[in-house]
Amino acid sequence: MKPKMIRNWWIVILVLAVTTAFAAKLFATKEHTHASESRYEELGLFTSVLDKVKKDYVEPVSTKKLIYGALKGMINSLDPHSGFMTPHEYNDLQVSTQGQFGGVGMTITLKDGFLTVISPIEDTPAAKAGIEPGDKIIMIDGKPTHDLTLEQDLNMIRGPSGTTVKITVIRTGLREPKTYVLTREIIKIKSVKYDIIDNHYAYIRIIQFQETTNSELEKALDEIHKKTDNKIDGVILDLRNNPGGLLDQAVAVASRFIKSGLIVYTKGRLPDQQLRFTASGKNVEPDYPIVALINGGTASASEIVAGALQDHNRAIIVGTPSFGKGSVQTIIPLEDGSALRLTTALYYTPNGKSIQAEGIQPNITMHEEKVVEEGSQNIFGIKEKDLEGHFPAQNPLVKIKDSETKKTKDLLSDSEIKRALDILKGIHLYTSLNGGTTVKH
Repeated sequence: MKPKMIRNWWIVILVLAVTTAFAAKLFATKEHTHASESRYEELGLFTSVLDKVKKDYVEPVSTKKLIYGALKGMINSLDPHSGFMTPHEYNDLQVSTQGQFGGVGMTITLKDGFLTVISPIEDTPAAKAGIEPGDKIIMIDGKPTHDLTLEQDLNMIRGPSGTTVKITVIRTGLREPKTYVLTREIIKIKSVKYDIIDNHYAYIRIIQFQETTNSELEKALDEIHKKTDNKIDGVILDLRNNPGGLLDQAVAVASRFIKSGLIVYTKGRLPDQQLRFTASGKNVEPDYPIVALINGGTASASEIVAGALQDHNRAIIVGTPSFGKGSVQTIIPLEDGSALRLTTALYYTPNGKSIQAEGIQPNITMHEEKVVEEGSQNIFGIKEKDLEGHFPAQNPLVKIKDSETKKTKDLLSDSEIKRALDILKGIHLYTSLNGGTTVKH
């Protein structure tokens, strides 16, 4: 081919390339402009409705009330765990994570438009009265709860200490609704309780993960070591009906029993949501055997602990599959004191498993003993997969001393705790017979 012809072809190619790039940029600009115009049209619709309500509604209504209501509806439509909080509701959340708040003491969610109990909190009015996981609260003080937001339901339940609230529930196994009259208290939650069983076995119950959980666990372990002369033959870690709480506390608790390695990691859309949490390597407990108890009320942060212990072969998991909440919520404070609780990531166990809508699967399945009426079905509470709008199950992304309330004999009347103790004793016996070699579990 002649040099002049070659130059001409290069000119044609360059012109085509420039034209294509310009067209692509123009198309992208038009797409962006179209998206912006569409967004403005949608905001225009919102403004039009807002103005119409302000003008024509039967009673005067504040703009802030309408805006807050719109924000609640928008965020609540995303998934069961995202929400918009007013300044008052945000303050209540901050107080509750500090281990003290006003109310009757139960963790709740919305399912099928009903306020539904995930689990009552131990030693609170709700637990003492007999509220159970899976109870659907259909009325509060005689007012129906159907189709109210979670925050509206919470505001109806909460109130000054010493006042009463009437809660009506329906429950599988009951032929008719049951009403409880609960006296509100300032709920002060001690998140860690413990006891010594048969001299050298420890029982540790973590009720929820709040700001003080890791420090409470440290104190409990120190006392257990003193009472057993540093000869702990095994630990029963009870995570049943633990609704979760603070992620950093879950990581710190898992780090007490795992010497090194990954505890949990998260994946979201943004770079700052790709997080990895590893064992701190500080104040790690000796390598004694552990049995962790879980059930359908074991959710969120408590599932992180159970998943890490299981993947590191640090504990035998006993019970029923956990709740299955594998998402992470970020609290985003806003200018006026309100806040967003927004699902920003999913989390994965050290082996890359997502427990979203699946739960932690126990190594040994053992159902809790419950007494129900003849002809009824036994329930162990709702699960993440039952919640409307939940994220689907995810494929793996990578290949207290409290002897006043719970004596040792009372602990052993719990069939799962007794089974856990038998497992630990079996491991201890096997280890003794094999010259001190620790059994792998």
